[in-house]
Amino acid sequence: MITARAAATFEPVGRSVATARSFVRDTLQGWGYADIIDDAVVLTSELVTNAVVHAGTAAEVLCLRAEDHIRIEVSDRYPEREIPLQSSAINMGSPDREGGRGLQLCAALAGRWGVDYSATHKQVWFQIDLPERSVGTRAAGPVLPPDLLPLADERVRVAVVQIDRTGAITAWNEDAEHLFGYGAEQVTGKPLTDLAAWPHTPGTGTGIADALQLSRWEGSYGIRAASGRVTPVYASHLRVRDTDGEPSTVCLLVRDHERAVLQTPLRMPSSENGTTSENQSPDAFEVFIGSPAPDDLDGLLQRTVERARDMLDADAAFLLLATDDETELEVRASTGLPSARQRFARVPVEVGPGRYGSARMPAVHEDLTQVPGAVPLLSGTGMRSVVTVPLKVEGRLTGSLGVAAEAPDRYTNEEALRLQFAADRIAMAVESARLGELEKLRRGSLSFLVEASDLLAGTLDRDQTLALMAQMTVPTLATWCAVYMIADQVSEPYLSYVLHEDEDRIDGLKALLSKITPPDPVPTPGARVWTAPAEAAHQAALRTSMRSLGLGEPASVTSGIGTTLATASAVGGETVVLPLVARNRVIGMLTLGKPTDEHFRQEILELAEDLSRRAALALDNARLYSERMAISQSLQRSLLPPELPHIPGVEVEVIYRAAGEGNEVGGDFYDLFPIRDGAYGFAIGDVCGTGPEAAAVTGLARHALRLLAREGFGGPAVLERLNAAILDEGARSRFLTLLYGELWPQEDGSAVLKMVCAGHPQPLRLSQDGSVEPFAEPQPLLGVMDDLELYEQTMTLDPGDVLLCVTDGITERREGTRMLGDDGLAEVLSGCTGLTAGAVAGRIMRAVERFAADAPSDDMAILTMRVPEIQHD
Repeated sequence: MITARAAATFEPVGRSVATARSFVRDTLQGWGYADIIDDAVVLTSELVTNAVVHAGTAAEVLCLRAEDHIRIEVSDRYPEREIPLQSSAINMGSPDREGGRGLQLCAALAGRWGVDYSATHKQVWFQIDLPERSVGTRAAGPVLPPDLLPLADERVRVAVVQIDRTGAITAWNEDAEHLFGYGAEQVTGKPLTDLAAWPHTPGTGTGIADALQLSRWEGSYGIRAASGRVTPVYASHLRVRDTDGEPSTVCLLVRDHERAVLQTPLRMPSSENGTTSENQSPDAFEVFIGSPAPDDLDGLLQRTVERARDMLDADAAFLLLATDDETELEVRASTGLPSARQRFARVPVEVGPGRYGSARMPAVHEDLTQVPGAVPLLSGTGMRSVVTVPLKVEGRLTGSLGVAAEAPDRYTNEEALRLQFAADRIAMAVESARLGELEKLRRGSLSFLVEASDLLAGTLDRDQTLALMAQMTVPTLATWCAVYMIADQVSEPYLSYVLHEDEDRIDGLKALLSKITPPDPVPTPGARVWTAPAEAAHQAALRTSMRSLGLGEPASVTSGIGTTLATASAVGGETVVLPLVARNRVIGMLTLGKPTDEHFRQEILELAEDLSRRAALALDNARLYSERMAISQSLQRSLLPPELPHIPGVEVEVIYRAAGEGNEVGGDFYDLFPIRDGAYGFAIGDVCGTGPEAAAVTGLARHALRLLAREGFGGPAVLERLNAAILDEGARSRFLTLLYGELWPQEDGSAVLKMVCAGHPQPLRLSQDGSVEPFAEPQPLLGVMDDLELYEQTMTLDPGDVLLCVTDGITERREGTRMLGDDGLAEVLSGCTGLTAGAVAGRIMRAVERFAADAPSDDMAILTMRVPEIQHD
């Protein structure tokens, strides 16, 4: 039955062999099997070398622990190469040759080995039997009856060896001579390291020379006896100094299977109180945590630190969880510590030289004032003595549990054993709860990013994008946020948007940030801490407090920095800056903040980084869209008449709607301009299609009409020359329908019109009696034929008459199979008797819009001209 497993994958590069050796060594050390590490590491090294160097593929290493053996499997993705089976009588060649040594070693060192094939992988495995005796760094257990205590072959011999500051042996007692076969005169003055055979305590990588320098140490290693054999011993080292202040180390050594002599039994409930029934013992986890156990991670961690504090009668306790790469520990729960110990703050796993200044091993500090910074979390808290133990799952560091007291010398190895026993009981439950919380967070993060992407993709407005980004950030990721933008590469960042979860704090926050130099626009990805807001908030709060006490400068009507004490408190926590990078350029910075005494979780910062990348692209797209839209609209406006001229005795009104979002000009166009004194030209036309291509022909037609008319050409000549110009455009040309005319207001109040209707919808005349009739005859459109023979028609608008000119976007307005058409337009116009030109145009447009529910798909233009009725006195 498999009781534990650990797996890792290594890339096909040379350094992976060393990494794989370390992985197997650390795994077996964590499981407590120091005796077999050397053999397992040698075999793993050879097999991984075969995979990553010779086969050139990634190697997958799987360590499996069973009750009586360790099995290690090395898989690669090169199944074509054959490997002899264990039973095959094949000569593997000389041991000195380059290849094949791994299999020879398997045959020599492993109890069993073999090869398994699949369609895509080849797996070489070996199995090493475990020794019958137990091994490990420490052991702790309950009080046992005499018949269950470990047996000793004879009287227990304790070797007492004393080492001076150089590591040389200065004392060697009779038991040491009996155990190892050396007389005192043979070893005195020699380094103990000459006799010690490493490996040593599981879970460490430090040599015995380093271990001898520690204040105290317990663990397993071997001593080479005079016979040449290695005697496994369990050692307890204690660093002391004599009356002259000279340090030395006293080592107490027993044979490893008798190590209980040097260990203190764990204080457990007596058998009378420790069983729930005659044959059933209580669950160790429930004994420590209590039943029912909290069902959430935060509750479980808080219950753990409270029980750990009570168990050792401590003043404070804390629990930290390791990051995925095991390089840092994150504060997740504490009790008895001041508020300055911020939740989610991080401390490094390694805080001193060597692996013994590490959270990976139990540690007892009698007096922190003698070793400043040994436990960074407790700096400045007043705690003097502390014991910390690791939380490990299958040999992997998952956290650290510690208790502390304000008095020195409160804890010894006995308390460390008790705390380690408790940590071992809860480690799996904590890791399970942590993984559950992480899975929920990742699912929530994925949903959050999907929703954020949809929202950001739904707008091309810069201001709206800024608002969306801030609203998604607050309060989900941070208490407040500020966005700094950079106009171009030579511009300085400027504060663009500020949001706080409390709307009453926004103005104060904005005032505070406006007084601070913006963060540097560093393109390096990831969040970086920015201390300026917290420092400015602190200074502002200090000045406000001093003014309130009459100790500082008098308060003005409006405070200079505009920050209240509440605002300072809200900004006084951790602040981080994430760059907004788009197209390899920093376009801004997203600043996230927490209130006093709060830190950001790493998962939140990673989520914020993902959001900042999406927001940066959305902001850059909005910027590009705005720039191009501004250019487009500027060009389009140049195609429209600057303003309508005033025509004496004639009312004129124009309504123009271009189809398509953001378009101001399309294929439809109009114009009204003076030709000479008393004569005015007007035109309304429709280029085939919509959008920029049609607008280009629009510009050509409008400018050509003005130029030709002012050169004195009549209507037919103007349109014939425009037709030639359109045809000269070649493939870019488009046919054009056009109504062009010239208007002369008369002294009797009427107006004379000369018009040419080149394929355009006929203009309609509304008389005072309500009758509607076409006012020109249709002729060929422009841009199709080379030779056109157009003619001009002359008409008169009497006082009260209205001339309505439209494009086909009006008459072809559709609702399903229904179309407004010429008849529908005439019907609407017939009801406009007595209205001004503006009122007529407005009524026509409202009728067109109401005819169908959908937005218009074609450009629309309306030009109305009305000769007012003559007013009689």
